Formats: sequence, structure tokens, C-alpha cells
Amino acid sequence: IDFDQILENVKDLNVLAGEGTSQIEHTPGGARLRQAEPLSFTLYQNGIITFNGTFRPYEDPSTQQCLQDIMDGYFPSELQARYPDGI
Repeated sequence: IDFDQILENVKDLNVLAGEGTSQIEHTPGGARLRQAEPLSFTLYQNGIITFNGTFRPYEDPSTQQCLQDIMDGYFPSELQARYPDGI
């Protein structure tokens, strides 16, 4: 696993997702600026944790698919169910 490449691609994906930008959220009395909630992604020597969930070892097929998506420069396909309209 190329951790340096994963970290570089995550940085690039964060920029695409609008890291550091605010969005307008309409409220009954007007509007306010809101920043997107960050997604938690923690790399360990032997696995990952996403969304503050359970530990996922690198041998797990879903973990391998998640990391392969990131290595290919894409958002993990497992995020599609959680964010059907995109991140």
C-alpha cells in the first residue's frame, strides 16, 4: 500500500469536494454560511477506520475496493449510498 499516494489523492479529493469553502444554507429568517461536515478516514499500518466506525483490515475486500478507488483518484464507491447526490 502506497500511503504517500493515498494521502496525496485524499488531499486532491478534498479540494474537489470543496474543502475550506462555505455553502449558503437557507433558514426561515434568512440564510447563513455552512461548511461541509468532514468525513473521518484514519489509516493504520494494518487497516482503516471510516466514519468513526469499526476497524477494517486491509485484507477485507471492501477495504481493498475503498483504497483502490482512492488510488485511482476517485471518491470511494461506498460513499454513493450515503451521498447519492455527490459529496
